[in-house]
Amino acid sequence: MLPLSVFIIARNEADRIGATIRAVRDLTDDLIVVDSGSTDGTQALAASLGARVITHAWPGYGPQKRFAEEQCRHPWLLNLDADEVVPPPLAAEIRALFAGGEPAHPAWRIGIAEIFPGEARPHRLAYTLYPVRLYRKDRGRYSSSPVFDRVDLEPGASEGRLRGRIHHFSVRSLGDQLDKLNRYSDQQADDLEARGVVIPSWRAFVELPGNFLKAYLGRRHFARGTYGFLTAMNYAISRHLRIAKHYERRRLAIHRDRLDRPDRTS
Repeated sequence: MLPLSVFIIARNEADRIGATIRAVRDLTDDLIVVDSGSTDGTQALAASLGARVITHAWPGYGPQKRFAEEQCRHPWLLNLDADEVVPPPLAAEIRALFAGGEPAHPAWRIGIAEIFPGEARPHRLAYTLYPVRLYRKDRGRYSSSPVFDRVDLEPGASEGRLRGRIHHFSVRSLGDQLDKLNRYSDQQADDLEARGVVIPSWRAFVELPGNFLKAYLGRRHFARGTYGFLTAMNYAISRHLRIAKHYERRRLAIHRDRLDRPDRTS
């Protein structure tokens, strides 16, 4: 086995996490699933497939992944979400990376290519992110942000990029996608409020059309025909909701402040 721990955070992922675990369980003898309260059998399924399952209440994306990092035994970490699958060529590439000893870089970016329902593999124009997902625990850690999902590397830590891509089955259905994005917009509004960030009100008028174009053209959802159009609309609606909820909270806070302000004429 490689000097590598694999960790996954999950909640109600029984329909997807099995494929995620099966794809990497031959890479590691330390596979951890941190579950935040599943009610669909996720924990039992993950344990039956050889994962070490730990229950931990949800504190936000960054803090949950930082907690998971602490549970890992090996110096190298590979992080996957419960809807992501490492295909065999990428697994072989990761194994080859360690074949000659310590990899050349302490952090490696891996492409994450989205796969929509009805697709067996990423479309040739599929939108692909390249975050750091394979890294040494002593050279990088997940950000403590509750909404930003990224590894913060120590200054001077070099990065490499693997050729293979993780398959990301992020959309169960259009309705499920919209529910997920709506919940995430709540967390984003909470984060903006906690950090004291104020987004100007004019953004409410451009957020939906602007982000539709970002997804439909910039992320190439147009290549998926009607389904791509619909997923681009969902993305745009979620970004609009983030601004709408942020604006509403500011408006209500101003109203409460006026009610609580002493009458200066008395």
